[in-house]
This record gives sequence, structure tokens and C-alpha cells, in this order.
Amino acid sequence: MEVKVLSDVQFAAEFNVPEGFRTNLTSLWAWDAQDGQVVLREAFFTQGLGTGIGQDDCVVSDAARTSFAFPNRSILNETIRNLFFHVPMWFTMMVLMTIAFWQSLRVLRTGDLDADRMALSAVDVSLLFAALGLVTGSIWARATWGDWWTSDPKLNGAAVTVLIYAAYLILRGSVPDPHKRARLAAIYNIFAYVLMMVFIMVLPRLTDSLHPGSGGNPAFNQYDLDSTLRAVFYPAVLGWILLGIWAYTLHQRTARLRSIHDEANDR
Repeated sequence: MEVKVLSDVQFAAEFNVPEGFRTNLTSLWAWDAQDGQVVLREAFFTQGLGTGIGQDDCVVSDAARTSFAFPNRSILNETIRNLFFHVPMWFTMMVLMTIAFWQSLRVLRTGDLDADRMALSAVDVSLLFAALGLVTGSIWARATWGDWWTSDPKLNGAAVTVLIYAAYLILRGSVPDPHKRARLAAIYNIFAYVLMMVFIMVLPRLTDSLHPGSGGNPAFNQYDLDSTLRAVFYPAVLGWILLGIWAYTLHQRTARLRSIHDEANDR
């Protein structure tokens, strides 16, 4: 086998293809100590077919990877780094919307206006992370699917969810009475949370989808999430969620101080 380095990101390889492949389209697997394993699905075409390749002795190496390297995945390629941003942002959004759902239940049970402010703060911050998730998802779609937006059930469901929660903010602004506004917003928020689960978690799994985890397309599980990424992905999810909760607490405290200031001015 002869390998020629063409540039920092390109090389040319010349090798003999053994006879006896079972299929015409053949994948190419390569490995090096720095970048790890690279897989090119259906990389080349072979003319002849046979009964299979005979067994032969192979070289066994005890070499271990000494440094972290991003695994090369077909289609994803270098955009796999977006995994640490796009996916945790949506997890953070769902956690914050769950907090808003719980605070809305408190409003209906007790009529507490503080719980209403907490629900509003959670929705405000969750929409920020939802917008970031849509932007990073659109960039990822452009790099992997060739378009900024596709008619995909999960993408459309995420966009509809954002619009539903944006309407929640419009509803709040249309009701002047604080107690009536709190109850109406709480009822709407509960239904919005149920619809969010349907549009993001249920419907995409019932239809074919390009998005991982939908329509039989596996998500980042033990088979397609490289072990080297787990040490970064799980802390990234936790870190983004904690960042979202921190932003939520700051927003909620600011809203409470603003409410106290307004009450003092009304006296």
C-alpha cells in the first residue's frame, strides 16, 4: 500500500483490492493513533464477486490511544463537535419547561403569584435555549443534510413548540389583572407542556425521520456514541442544565425585585 500526503486534510492511497468480496460496494476502514478510527461507507466499487475473502494472519498491536481525539463519523465528520452544544441545549430547554409546568400547577393549587413569576422566568429562559438549539440545529442540518431546514417531524415539532410558548408570552400581555393572568397562563402552560412532549418526544418516533432517535433512526446510544465522547458529552449536558437553572434563578430574582419595586411605587 502506498500513501501520499497531499495537504493537511487530504491524502491519496493506492492499494490492491483482493478478489472475493461478497458485495460490489465496499467500506473503507482506517485507523491511526491520533485521530482514531475513520469509516467511509461504500467508499469504492469492485467489479468481481466471489465466495468471500480467505482468512489470513493479521498483525495484533497493543498500542493505545494516548490523547483525546474526536472520532470520525460518516456524514457528521467534524460537525460532531456540535453534539456538545445542540443536544444539551434542548435538554436544558426541557428541564426549564418542566420547572414552568410544575410552577403552573402550584399556581392552580394555591394561587401564588410568586409561582406565576417563577413559571414566567422558566419559560423566558427556556425560549432562549430553544432559540440557540434551533440555530445550532440549522447549522448542523446544513453541514450534514445539505439544507438549513428540512421538512422533518422533529424539526417542525421543535419550531411549533417554540411558537406555542411564544404565544404564552402574548397571552400574558393581553390580561391586565394579575390573578386572572396567573390562572389563565398556568392553564395554557400546562397544555403547552403536554403539546411539547407530543411534538418532540412522541410524533417524531411514529414517522420516518432524518433526526437521530426518531422513526427507527437511533440516537446517541451505546452503539453510535463513541466512548471517547461520553467523558465530555455527559458533563456537557450537566453543565448546560446547571447553566440554564442558574440563568433561571437570576431571571426569577430580577422579576421578584422588579415586582417589589412596582408595589412600592404604587403605594
